[in-house]
Amino acid sequence: MPGTLYIVATPIGNLEDLTPRAARVLGEVDLILAEDTRRTAKLLSHLGLSRPMRSLHEHNQTEQVDGLVAQMLEGRSLALVSDAGTPLISDPGFPLLRGAVDAGITVVPIAGVCAAIVALSVSGLPTERFVMEGFLPARAEARRRRLTELAGEPRTLLLYESVHRIAGSLADMAAVLGPERPACVARELTKVHETIRRDPLAVLAEEATAGAFDKGEVVVVVGGAEAGAVDEGEVRRVLAVLAKALPPSKAAKVAAELTGRPRRELFDLLGTQDPE
Repeated sequence: MPGTLYIVATPIGNLEDLTPRAARVLGEVDLILAEDTRRTAKLLSHLGLSRPMRSLHEHNQTEQVDGLVAQMLEGRSLALVSDAGTPLISDPGFPLLRGAVDAGITVVPIAGVCAAIVALSVSGLPTERFVMEGFLPARAEARRRRLTELAGEPRTLLLYESVHRIAGSLADMAAVLGPERPACVARELTKVHETIRRDPLAVLAEEATAGAFDKGEVVVVVGGAEAGAVDEGEVRRVLAVLAKALPPSKAAKVAAELTGRPRRELFDLLGTQDPE
């Protein structure tokens, strides 16, 4: 009989958050696939376990799929873990999951914590409908372009960010999404230095510039756009950002889709003549 692929959620900080079921599975599988085997080894040591491990990350995951699927077809059971939280959520592992599904291998989720959902639950922002955006682009221009595409999104946004880019990202969010847009920055969740700040984006951007979030893992939760709430200043800001990366006609078209304003009116704001 084929083996099983277990998708095992691990703690994002506090080791008490590991479920008894997850501990049992990690102790029973034939092989643990870890993003960073050193971090997983510490977890196994805490549990008093010693199991074979192999590194599976974004740079080597594709080339390993066939061999790992073959092992499961021969009857071996594997566990996929990430460095922290639920695997596959802005983490490596999808090629293996897809390969296992295509081969008819049973895939079993071992539920646990996910940093984005933990942050959403305490953000004070609407939780009924939300969008998991993951990491924004690292480069400022691409990041602002992506934020512009998200400016009219009415659902709550969930974002991951590196401590090295959090100040720049929050500044771009305030500029593109609006300085008064409500948001929450959750840092070091479940750990000793857990910090949860709820303020408008402009305030959080100032705090980030001052070094308030320069250590640890960061989740940013941003309130969705209010229907019909795009004012003149916001329209001009969105248009200006788009105009840096797109031809005038295209910039006006995308801005019209985001703001609901007439395309010709937006084109005129650019100070050029619409050729169409």
